[in-house]
Order: sequence, then structure tokens, then C-alpha cells
Amino acid sequence: MMLATSFALFNLIILLMMLGMSIYGFILFVKLANRGIKALDIFIEKHKE
Repeated sequence: MMLATSFALFNLIILLMMLGMSIYGFILFVKLANRGIKALDIFIEKHKE
């Protein structure tokens, strides 16, 4: 009984860690995409005819 409870708790901790890392990765991806859009806007403005 104790082994099953500790296994479930361990799985919950791993799940929460993976969820947190996924949210953090999504935030980093959004920041990177925003920076890429700004760089593309600068590039287009610089090379306009």
C-alpha cells in the first residue's frame, strides 16, 4: 500500500515538473518568435525600394 502511494506521488511530481517546463518552453518560444518578427520588420524596412 505504501509503495503504491509513493509511486503515485512520484508520478505527480514528475507530471508537475513536465507541465512547468512545457509552459516555460512555450514562453521562450513566444519571446523568440516576437524577436524574429521585429528583426524581419527591420530587414524589410531596410531593404525597401
